[in-house]
Amino acid sequence: MSLKVLKSVSIVGSMTLLSRISGLIRDVIFANILGDKAAADIFFVAFRIPNFFRRIFGEGAFSAAFVPVFTEYRVTRSQSETESFLQLTIGRLGLILIVTSVVGVITAPYLVSLLAAGFTDDPEKFNLTVEATRITFPYLFFISFVAMSAGMLNSCGRFAAPAATSVLLNICLIAAALILVPRMNSSPIALSIGVLIAGVVQLLFQIPFLKKEKLTMRPRIRVRKEDERGKQGVSQVFRLVVPAIFGVSVAQINVVVNTILASFLVTGSISWLYYSDRLMEFPVGVFGIALSTAILPHLSRIHSEKSDESFAHTLDWAARWVFLVTLPCTVGLVLLAEPIVSAIYFHGDFTENGVRMTAMSLIAYSLGMTAIVMVKILAPGFYARQNTKTPVRIAMISMGLNIVFCLILILPLKHVGLALSTTLSSVFNAAMLFVLLRREQVFVVQPGWSIYLGRIVLASSLMGCFLWLFRDQGDIWLTMSVWQRVLKLMVLIGCSGTLYLMTLWVTGLRPRMLILDKNNNETR
Repeated sequence: MSLKVLKSVSIVGSMTLLSRISGLIRDVIFANILGDKAAADIFFVAFRIPNFFRRIFGEGAFSAAFVPVFTEYRVTRSQSETESFLQLTIGRLGLILIVTSVVGVITAPYLVSLLAAGFTDDPEKFNLTVEATRITFPYLFFISFVAMSAGMLNSCGRFAAPAATSVLLNICLIAAALILVPRMNSSPIALSIGVLIAGVVQLLFQIPFLKKEKLTMRPRIRVRKEDERGKQGVSQVFRLVVPAIFGVSVAQINVVVNTILASFLVTGSISWLYYSDRLMEFPVGVFGIALSTAILPHLSRIHSEKSDESFAHTLDWAARWVFLVTLPCTVGLVLLAEPIVSAIYFHGDFTENGVRMTAMSLIAYSLGMTAIVMVKILAPGFYARQNTKTPVRIAMISMGLNIVFCLILILPLKHVGLALSTTLSSVFNAAMLFVLLRREQVFVVQPGWSIYLGRIVLASSLMGCFLWLFRDQGDIWLTMSVWQRVLKLMVLIGCSGTLYLMTLWVTGLRPRMLILDKNNNETR
């Protein structure tokens, strides 16, 4: 059972790794062209606004509600009922997205005033952000259908194509940076055009794969007599999506709060948070998103088959992988924060101060990596059972805590305090999800966790000692050439990673122990 999920995780992880590498190249080009100055802040705010709504309508809330219902239709209903359900869902979602996009373009000045209030003191900066936002906002329409298509394909066991779509976004933005930026007066406007083009390209890329699975993307709003059962599924999706929207909105509101507060700090603060968040999201994206993407349709299928034991074992198995991967990544990012930032971003217009400031917020973000990934695999434990309300309640409390932490920490720690607030609220979110899943006997902790965690902590500690001894101070990294920084960083990461794996092997951890044996109720 876990072999199948692990294969799915490896497929999504491989594609996501390619996406993150292309995203890293994209960010290096951005850092080189935009640096950590006003132009960077403008584009990142303009891109963040449609991304906020994308998470609500697309990858987050809608997927959490749609995938379990779609999986149930595929398992228990006929092909005609499934097609009816899809057509009505596409039609109604499309109508909502069109209205939202039009309203977003019209109200862009008010959105920018709300989400980047600090920009209102600089009319030129404010107006350029509004113009860029109006260009990027229709991206919401296309990327939401990309996310829905991905959910359909994932439910059919196809993970590679949906995971590859984010590579297309990076390619389009890289092309915009290299082709449009030199030919236009405004780099934020040029990159915003690249975002809109990327949305169209990503959606068109998905359609051939949907046709292979005989899945339709034809919209329909009117309900015919034969659509009655399909209509029931649509109603179920939108009934589930309402609380899920609140839950995903809470997570995005945390990002918005950070952006609003950062807009009042010195120029560059938004960029420092963006660049450091992107670096922390590299391992989160390659592993965490891959695991959560693969596990939701699998858990939904298990729930449809009424297999509670397999459901609990799958969650336990996923949690073990989370600690195995994220703990050493956290240690590495904390100890190598400044070397990593200098090796990747210290080019062109990116300043030495930008390196230091980005490294500080990267450390703060990295401390919450395990909690962030745990939320991604614990929340599907509720979504797969079509319970979207419980994660929402927890997320709302987490949002309140994040705002409180932000207001307390922003004065003494500036932008680092905003990053640390995200970490603290994520830890609370993960802890509460775990407690409630345990209480409902949905997450059943299997034997062997103490020894398993002990091995990981020991291996991570030895790896940390190695990095502490052989890393150089940040100022030395800033004096090296680009290739010297990259080569030394690769050697440090390679040696520390090898030490981590060797320690796990010496202490007795074997690959077969990460395969779940549902008969013995333990990892072997």
